[in-house]
Amino acid sequence: MLRAYSETVPWEVRRAGSRPVTSTDWLHSAHSFAFGAHYDPDNLAFGSLLALNVDQVEPGDGYPRHRHASVEILTWVLSGVLEHVDATGNRLVRPGTLQYLSAGSGVEHAERSGSPVEPVRVVQMWLAAAEADGPPRYRTADPPLADGGLVLAASGRRPAPIGLRQPAAELFLGRPAAGSTVPLPAAAYLHLFVLDGVVSVQAADQRDRLAAEDALRATGGQPIVLTVEQDAELLIWAMNTT
Repeated sequence: MLRAYSETVPWEVRRAGSRPVTSTDWLHSAHSFAFGAHYDPDNLAFGSLLALNVDQVEPGDGYPRHRHASVEILTWVLSGVLEHVDATGNRLVRPGTLQYLSAGSGVEHAERSGSPVEPVRVVQMWLAAAEADGPPRYRTADPPLADGGLVLAASGRRPAPIGLRQPAAELFLGRPAAGSTVPLPAAAYLHLFVLDGVVSVQAADQRDRLAAEDALRATGGQPIVLTVEQDAELLIWAMNTT
């Protein structure tokens, strides 16, 4: 079942500095939603998106082996090298590669920096799965972002580099250049996360400016146009109910 953020608030900007942060000697993690010790009953999810964390993991042990079930986990590597460890072995994931782990009925894995001297920085996103069981799935893909437009990177309802077990959700990635204009996908729940750069967004009666790690949450399928003020990198979830 999908958990909705709001049916009545059509537009909300969440600033980078408003996120709760987990900080240890090996991890710095900024959470867009309630996560771990940072419980917030008013910010549990948006559409089918359950978590969006920007993590910097220092060299060393990293996340120890732990279990997930009934969740889709997508990880976009920003810098460094991510090492993913599960029962099938160790895999190294580099910038420009999207990693997908569908937990299905249950899977254990560990994650750490793949370098003994350099940290790894990633965005990790958790998505509610429409199927609660089934075998785990793992896949990586390198979405073609060279043209600067939006690229469909993951989808549960049409062909994409990553096939999700959630037919209500699609993930778009983009690196549009300054001066370009990008119509955003229309969806019941639209989540825009600005990884880098500065953009402005405009709907019929609203306009906002977003910088690095700001997020826009919009509902109702309203047409939204994004204008790039400084070269940007974007993560966009377009989600509908099933």
